[in-house]
Amino acid sequence: MIRLQRVGRKNDPSFRVVVVDRRRGPKSGKALEVIGSYNPRRGEATIDAERVKYWLGVGAQASITVHNLLVDKKIVAGKKRDALPSRKPTQSNGAESTATAVAVEASPTAETPSDGAEPVKEKIAAA
Repeated sequence: MIRLQRVGRKNDPSFRVVVVDRRRGPKSGKALEVIGSYNPRRGEATIDAERVKYWLGVGAQASITVHNLLVDKKIVAGKKRDALPSRKPTQSNGAESTATAVAVEASPTAETPSDGAEPVKEKIAAA
């Protein structure tokens, strides 16, 4: 896997672009090869394109951020990927029962009197 390994001081990040086994983290110090560097404060990235193409040809996969760097440098053809995590709605323990009660109340099968009165609550509780 081709990924970033953070190096540098506190509050002054800089990264190495390393090839590591996918079962090991980048901090393990067991990088197979260092193939470049990236300084996000200056926006500089120096990457060995030949070695990247070799590792991708062998079957290594680039992390999303490294993939986006490679697309910027025109080493890899393609579109950038979204690196932000997808947001999932948070649910509390009782949220499911409330959601089903609202769905039953809004369903067309529930009887609603024509004079605008409240629907019958016994049928909602039975469902």
